Amino acid sequence: MKKADVIVIGGSAAGITAAITCRRHYPEKSVLLIRKEKQVLIPCGIPYIFGTVGSADKDLIPDAVLEKNGIELVIGEVTGIERNDRFVATANGEKIGYERLVLATGSIPIIPQIPGVHMKNIFAVKKDVSHLQQMLDQLDRTSNLVIVGGGFIGAEFADECRKNREIKITMVEMLPHCLMLTFDEDLCSLAEGIERGHGIKILAPEKVEAFLGNAVVKGVKLASGMELEADMVILGIGSVANTKLAEKAGLELGPTKGIQVNRYMQTSDENIFACGDCAEKVSFFDGKPSKLKLASTATREARIAGANLFGVRRINDGVIGVFSTILDDTAFALAGLSEREARQKGYNVVVGEWEAPNRHPISMPEVANLKVKLVFERSTGIILGGQVMGAKCCGELINVISACIHEKMTIDDIAAFPMGTHPALTASPIAYQLANAAEMAFKAMQLE
Repeated sequence: MKKADVIVIGGSAAGITAAITCRRHYPEKSVLLIRKEKQVLIPCGIPYIFGTVGSADKDLIPDAVLEKNGIELVIGEVTGIERNDRFVATANGEKIGYERLVLATGSIPIIPQIPGVHMKNIFAVKKDVSHLQQMLDQLDRTSNLVIVGGGFIGAEFADECRKNREIKITMVEMLPHCLMLTFDEDLCSLAEGIERGHGIKILAPEKVEAFLGNAVVKGVKLASGMELEADMVILGIGSVANTKLAEKAGLELGPTKGIQVNRYMQTSDENIFACGDCAEKVSFFDGKPSKLKLASTATREARIAGANLFGVRRINDGVIGVFSTILDDTAFALAGLSEREARQKGYNVVVGEWEAPNRHPISMPEVANLKVKLVFERSTGIILGGQVMGAKCCGELINVISACIHEKMTIDDIAAFPMGTHPALTASPIAYQLANAAEMAFKAMQLE
C-alpha cells in the first residue's frame, strides 16, 4: 500500500495552503494532495470569468505551486477514510496510508427547493471549469438574466455580466438591500446606486416563488405576483459545507453542520484536521457558531492546521470576517462587525467616520475619495469593526483594520499609530482616514 506522512484531500485555497504550510514547518515529511478536479479555479475570481477576465482558463491556480514545494499531486476521488488503519480509499480502488490527514473538501452551492429549480439554464455557481464554460456559453445567448441573491456573488455577477453585452439583468434579494448581510445601510444604498446606474434592476425585498417554463426556464414568478422574463437564472444564495466524506468516516459535525474542529483545527479524530469551508467556525467576538465562508478565512485556517499537524504551534481564535468587493470603479470593504451587527449583538458602540482623497494634493493622478467608518465598544474603546468605501486601496486598508481588530486596539491606539504617507500613494498625513475616523469616534464619545 502506498503511504504518505500527510494526505490533504481538496485542492483549492485551503488544501493548497495546508499542504504548503506543512512542508514549511515539517520539511522532512512527505505530503500528498488528492483532488477530483483536473484544473483548480481561483474561487473569488469566478464572477470575473463572465466579464473582465473572459474565460475560465484565465482564472486558474497553476499546479506548479505544488511541484515547487515538493508536494505530490494525485487526481482522483477519495471515497472513504479508514480511521483505525489510517488509509484513504479512492474511486479507482487504490488505498493510500497516512500519518496525518487534512480535510479541505470545501463547500457546495445551496440549491433552493423552489418549484422548477432544476430546469435547464438555471445555474448554481460551481467551482468547476466545464460547468462555468456552459454558463458562459449560455450567457452569450441570453437576453434576460435573473440573478437570485444580492450578496457578494450576486452583485459581482451582475456587474460583470453587463460588460460588453446587450443584456437585461434583474437581481432579486430577500433583504431590504443588496449586500445587507455585510454592510450598513448607507454603503448598501451606494452599491445599489452604482448597479442601477448601469441598468441593473434590483428588486428588494422580494422573494422567488417559482421558476416558469417547460424543461427550459422562461421566467421567474415572485412572491409579490410579479413575473420576470428569463432565459437564464444564476443562483447566488450561498453555500454549505461539503462534509459527505467526513460524515461517512464518522467524524463529528458542529452546530452549522461543518466538520467540528478545536482551536488547533483538529477534528474529533486526533489524526485528522479540517480547514476551509468544510470546517466549523466560531466568531472572534463572542465564540458563537459562524457560517462565514471566505477564501481568506480558509487559507488562515489552513496555515493553522498545516503548522499543527505534528505539534501545536498556532491557535485559531475565531473568524473576524474580512470582505471586499468592487462595483464599477468603487471598492467596498468591511472587517469585523458593522454598526448594525454590533448593536444587534448587544454592544454599546461609538462610531467615527472620515472621508478624504487617497492622494495629496488632489491634483495628483489617480485621486479618488476614500471613506472610513470605525465602530468601537464605548466602555473600553476597543475596535469592533470597520468599513471602507471608495478608492481601490480599500482592499489593503481593510486588512490593516482587521489587524487592529485582532489585536484589540483602542481608539487612542489607532488615532496615534505610526503611519507612513506619500503624495502618490496615500492620503495626506493630516487627513489620513484611519487616524481621523478614530479621532471622530473620540469626539463623539465626549459629546454624548
